[in-house]
Amino acid sequence: MSKFEIIMPKLGESIQEGTITKWFVKEGDTIEEDDMIFEVATDKVDSEIPSPVDGIVSKILFPEDSLVSVGTVVAVINTDGDENKSEEAEESKENDSASDSKADKPVDQKDDSDSGTTDNDKKQTDRFYSPLVMTIAKEENISFEELDNIEGTGFNGRVRKNDILTYLEHRKSRKSTDSPKDLKTEAETVKGPVVNAGEGDKVVEMDRVRKLIAEHMVMSKKVSPHVTTIVEADVTDLVYWRNQNKDAFQKKYGEKLTFMPFFIEAAAGALAEFPYVNSSVDGDKIILRKNINIGIAVAKNDGNLIVPVIRNAEQKNLVGLTKDLNRLADAARNNKLNPEEIQGGTFTITNFGTFRNLMGTPIINQPQVAILATGNIEKKPSVLELPTGDAIVIRHKMFLSLSYDHRVVDGALGGAFLRKIADNLENFDINSSL
Repeated sequence: MSKFEIIMPKLGESIQEGTITKWFVKEGDTIEEDDMIFEVATDKVDSEIPSPVDGIVSKILFPEDSLVSVGTVVAVINTDGDENKSEEAEESKENDSASDSKADKPVDQKDDSDSGTTDNDKKQTDRFYSPLVMTIAKEENISFEELDNIEGTGFNGRVRKNDILTYLEHRKSRKSTDSPKDLKTEAETVKGPVVNAGEGDKVVEMDRVRKLIAEHMVMSKKVSPHVTTIVEADVTDLVYWRNQNKDAFQKKYGEKLTFMPFFIEAAAGALAEFPYVNSSVDGDKIILRKNINIGIAVAKNDGNLIVPVIRNAEQKNLVGLTKDLNRLADAARNNKLNPEEIQGGTFTITNFGTFRNLMGTPIINQPQVAILATGNIEKKPSVLELPTGDAIVIRHKMFLSLSYDHRVVDGALGGAFLRKIADNLENFDINSSL
């Protein structure tokens, strides 16, 4: 009898686990290659996983809503055909209790013999710890008791890498006589107020994506000291050129031309000149990114946000940026993004002007060190210096705001970088041809 094991796939280099949100098949179903088996959700993207083989689903090892580590077997396919179906069903029945017990346990909880803890540290726990967290705990001789005292910022209170690393920082900085109870992470010491619903109030549970966004934003504010600087840019020439050429552009290239490709082009040029804004922080090290990959915040139909990434943006012209942007934005709104299309961003742009807002102070998308907000373009009276004297004229202007990580970007660098983006927009060549 031939069996094929379906494993939890790795949907990105930083992904360690995923949640099975839906099974498209049940035990006993006959499937063909490329039929969808299950849907998996990670903190990056939701994906439907196809079968790589033909056969019969002989065993499903995890129910829906299970959090499963990458590489774990989640289902078994019998590839021998119908003659083995009854035999497979009998085997599944015999192993039901063992499999159900396995599914109910944290999938990556190591045996005590593998954890590096002493007999006194051994304990039974229903709390989930990812392989990465368990590896760090083993290397740093963190007991299960200490792990259980670390408050996680992940989904359902799960301890994430940053939580255990923050805990270690606090433990090293305190005296060795401090007890584990006293060694609290920042997440433990900063708690929101207790809020009670009043009569007539409606309580709405956050969906999974909204919880992930909330966790990511709180983490970013804790990790990075945010500073925001703002400039006003005169984009009259750019607006004039777009108004004159957008119809011809769409006819020639089949793409709608918005203002965002101009913003991406201006930011990419500035990032090439100011590499420290195109970086990440790893402890006390600064990683200067080789590629300029710009993420664009897109509002989905369900009200949540996702950030697809335009790779090597500095190498692309206005046409290339427009094509990439329109394709990714459309895929984002229709939940058709691939995992790799939302990974590897080195800088982010969010467009407050979409909602006719003048400016905003966005939160940095970790592990990046800066994010640009573009405001609404408005007609304003402006004083221009002419050969015959000053004159008040109508100009198109917009605010640009940059939130940056003060660990890496100081005021001088942040201000010069933002001014460069504004200059790139203001100096747009109105003689450019399509």
